Amino acid sequence: MKKLITRLFLFPAVVLAASAHGADYPQRAIRIIVPFAAGGITDVMGRTIANHLSTELGQPVIVDNKPGASGMIGCEAAAKAAPDGYTLLMAGIAPLGTNPVMYRQIRYDPVKSYEHIGLVAKQPLVVALSTAVPANNIRELAAYLKQRPPGDMFYGTSGSSYQLITEAFNAQLGVKMTHVPFKGTSPAIEAMLGGQIGFMIDPYSTMGPLVKAGKVKALALTADKRSDAAPQLPTVIEEGVPGFEASSWQGLLAPAGTPKDIVQKLNAALVKILASDEIKQNFSASGVQPSPSTPEEFRRFIVAENQRWKSVAAAAGIQPQD
Repeated sequence: MKKLITRLFLFPAVVLAASAHGADYPQRAIRIIVPFAAGGITDVMGRTIANHLSTELGQPVIVDNKPGASGMIGCEAAAKAAPDGYTLLMAGIAPLGTNPVMYRQIRYDPVKSYEHIGLVAKQPLVVALSTAVPANNIRELAAYLKQRPPGDMFYGTSGSSYQLITEAFNAQLGVKMTHVPFKGTSPAIEAMLGGQIGFMIDPYSTMGPLVKAGKVKALALTADKRSDAAPQLPTVIEEGVPGFEASSWQGLLAPAGTPKDIVQKLNAALVKILASDEIKQNFSASGVQPSPSTPEEFRRFIVAENQRWKSVAAAAGIQPQD
């Protein structure tokens, strides 16, 4: 009986301790790990959200860049951090969506290693051609490629995600192009401008200025709808490729085991931030689409991305690297 009474007294204390997480959080600075170098789209998203989270939560929010290994170094560091809400991760399609498909040696799980706070944004991708390629729309491109030997045209990418997206595009069109990997977007673009490669799929934020300058041709966007930043560009679906949609994206996560009430508090702040007119205007200028979600919707989204790109890699005969 004495033990039972002790447990009954302890039970409310346990409940109060658990519920206090969200009420007291945060009490000090929060760190957001960005698994890429400063200046890229994920870093820009991380710093934008950090500034607004600081205002919402009343504590400093600091971005910590940990680049390397296609984002895997930073993602592993975040997965191993204390699950107390003071270390978060801003990551996207490459480290969370395609790395598990493209690499064998990956020491985190995009689903099991994290609590999924929410999706942040999606970026439409541009189907871009060298001005030397005699095609001005998707149908002309497909006809041109089918008249040439398979693999005769080279396409460039700056990461595994764009390789898989391009292979999915090739499969939909029934064509074959040869992949040329680059160590960054800039050398890939230089190769396109120099005529060494003829095709790229890359975010509008990087391709848009080149298109406006007449240095490359934009055929379509891979998004599910037209972008306010380039309303003249049709989607790939509009161009006669049914069901084809792909976007670059970023989301906010925390280490697995972070208390649920902290995750919910962060999600509520994130959703509020993404609904603000300032963020919408800021993102729209670069063709970025604010994409708020619940934690569970974000988790399901990552599961679906992993399954999709695994199927694409298998169909294209792409083997994971060591």
